[in-house]
Order: sequence, then structure tokens, then C-alpha cells
Amino acid sequence: MSRPSAPGSLKPAPPPLQVDTARVVLAGAALWALALVVLLFLGDRVDRAWTWTCVVGIVLAAVGLAVMRWQGQLGRRR
Repeated sequence: MSRPSAPGSLKPAPPPLQVDTARVVLAGAALWALALVVLLFLGDRVDRAWTWTCVVGIVLAAVGLAVMRWQGQLGRRR
């Protein structure tokens, strides 16, 4: 096992990544919507809990985007 040589010799933390969170949320919502379409085509062959899970995923994405807009995070570039 390797141990740090001295308490003060740790590497500095890397800078935080710049992530477009709105794009990530929209991509997730698109995946939930795609899954919902597939489940609707399958009809009664799947449990309705999966359909509602997709609907809730889309609704939570919309709520997340609304919160980001309310906080002023949408449209802002760093």
C-alpha cells in the first residue's frame, strides 16, 4: 500500500468542470420521453408503474429547469 509522504505534500485539487446543466437535464428528459414512447407502443405488455416512472422523470426535469431559471442559471455563460 502506498501512503502519502508528508501531510503538506498533497497535490492541489483540480479546477471544477464547467458543465452545461440545462443540456444535461434536457438530455435526461429526452431519454425519459423516448422510454415513455416505447412503453406506450408496448401497451398492456408492461406494468403501468414503468409508464408513470417515465412521466415523473419528465416532470422532474421540467421542475429542475424551472428552478434553474428561477435561480438565474439558464442563459448565463461563464
